[in-house]
Amino acid sequence: MKHLILVGACYVDTVLRSRLGLFYSHPFFSSIPHFPEEDLKLRATSIRVRRGGNCPNTMEVLQQLLRAEHLPHSQTEPLTMHLVSPLPEPPDTTVVAAANAAEITFDHCLFRKGHHAPASSYIFRSEATGSRTIVNHNDLPDMTTDEFLNVVEAFRGKGGRTWWHFEGRVPETTLSCILALRRALGDDVVTVSVEVERPGRAGLRELAAEADVVFYSKSWAEACGYTSADDCLREESLSLPRTSLAMVTWGAEGAWCISPKDRQLVKSPVETPVKQVVDSVGAGDTFVAGMLYGLICQADAWDVTHKLGFAVALATLKVQREGFGGLGDDIRKNTQRSR
Repeated sequence: MKHLILVGACYVDTVLRSRLGLFYSHPFFSSIPHFPEEDLKLRATSIRVRRGGNCPNTMEVLQQLLRAEHLPHSQTEPLTMHLVSPLPEPPDTTVVAAANAAEITFDHCLFRKGHHAPASSYIFRSEATGSRTIVNHNDLPDMTTDEFLNVVEAFRGKGGRTWWHFEGRVPETTLSCILALRRALGDDVVTVSVEVERPGRAGLRELAAEADVVFYSKSWAEACGYTSADDCLREESLSLPRTSLAMVTWGAEGAWCISPKDRQLVKSPVETPVKQVVDSVGAGDTFVAGMLYGLICQADAWDVTHKLGFAVALATLKVQREGFGGLGDDIRKNTQRSR
């Protein structure tokens, strides 16, 4: 059995939408000082509560891909996914679980005694402009290296390779975890992927240097002064001594990837134009899910161009819908039509 372990925060997302482009927040959920305007109250047209966070979103999409009928799976062993995330103590954890119907295993999560509120995001979206404003709140203590090593020990002796994907929230701790993971289990049975996403977050380059697979975001690349995806990958890959594949998404232009060892650059454009952006929250997580599916489940069946194109197509489908529902079935239909 193959194991994919995803390490990152699990949020409850509250999404408010207004056709006027302005929002108010229900007192139960949050208060936003000076936004949209002090002492102004406007009616939202819809409200939705769902589970969020980079890794939970990626898991939800991956679960759909694994369950999608007639979507080919070249792997000979089933893939089991595990979430490692700080959560409030039970029974408050049920709020996180109930925020979305998709199944997630909490066996390796870290339950914080005395904490009763999950990490939360309040997402204010405008139907008029398509803009989104996100306010986060999270007072759950972050995972420590020792806590992570307890999780690692649970996978010792299970046999086969384990793939560990890190959101990269606290780079210093995450780097310590990656180094400890490799020492504990050995490079020959461990694959590590990391997200380099948040602009201005110190330590992300050091994380990337220790990863086998790296996911860069456009916002991070632009904050570093890059004006194109290929410039970002060509330059950053010079500092990736152990990385086999690095990639960056570039919005409506698609995505690029590079193999640092041979310097081969591959581009996958958006093949089908987006008719309307409905919900871009989680598009990057969807791309990550598509790539992990290709790298783990289609490792030998698809070349890197196919894997990248699949992930871009999946993310393109996602931004045209609310949430993640039906992605697995729709990408299956697209795959069948393209044969």
